[in-house]
Amino acid sequence: MPHLGELISLVVAVFWTVTALFADKASHRLGSMSANVLRLSLAVVFLGVLLWVSVGRPYPVYASGEAWVWLGLSALVGYVFGDWCLFNCYLSIGARFGQLFMTLAPPMAAIAGWAILGETLTWKAAVAMAVTLSGIAISILSREGGEKMHLTLPLKGVLLGLGAGLGQGVGLVLSKVGMQHYAAAVPADAPAAMASMLPFASTMIRALVGAVGFLALMALQRDLGALRRAVHDGVGMRYALIMTLFGPVLGVSLSLMAVQYTGAGIASTLMALTPVFILLPYAYIYKQRIKPREVLGVLVSMLGVALFFLA
Repeated sequence: MPHLGELISLVVAVFWTVTALFADKASHRLGSMSANVLRLSLAVVFLGVLLWVSVGRPYPVYASGEAWVWLGLSALVGYVFGDWCLFNCYLSIGARFGQLFMTLAPPMAAIAGWAILGETLTWKAAVAMAVTLSGIAISILSREGGEKMHLTLPLKGVLLGLGAGLGQGVGLVLSKVGMQHYAAAVPADAPAAMASMLPFASTMIRALVGAVGFLALMALQRDLGALRRAVHDGVGMRYALIMTLFGPVLGVSLSLMAVQYTGAGIASTLMALTPVFILLPYAYIYKQRIKPREVLGVLVSMLGVALFFLA
């Protein structure tokens, strides 16, 4: 089928849009940390079943100590810090703007790759960063009535959005290191399916550590009662189930499939269209008017993302 990879990439962007919308609802109904604990715990269950069916073991078999350390660190940075910021960002400024700040993940990953892995930071990457930041600035800054430039969003929400983009980008680089250690630890006589299941096994490690990290935070805050209430909230649990299915399970699975049928740059750019796709459904659900400036900002940010992957 022609353009199968491109079509799958667009489906992934739609799935991640669904994930963001229901994560917004789950955060408001269950609280950000309860929503994250439930999402990551459900992801562990789904991934365990997937690994059991494919490689015969319902856990991350063959993972070395180094893999656990790096993937665990990536979970603490990407999930516990990054997703805590993201879900609280949803509470402050909503999923529409929260997803806009996630376009910062590629620049943050590029800087982290340069700092941690010694990767080259090209001038094209610098231009892409500037374009992405310009798009965000267009969306959240305004000068109306001849006044000085000011934020159109709460500062708290903006800072949380920046933290979400930072956590996602740095967490991605740390997970890359962890997967390299994991791949090196897999023996030659391992099941053939292990090669394709490596990203899922790595995600399971990250989800396990992330869930434990959120539980530890809730315990320190003496807020485990909120989690017990969340488990008994039927509507909230449906929200958590939907965002888990469309995110860590279907979204990740199809994203891996997409890069098998088209170039990684094209797939990554199309899968990063979530800030565009979320505009209309979010405006419809929450009865919000979308300003032309905000649409322009999203498009400019997406141009920056495209420059990163296609340069």
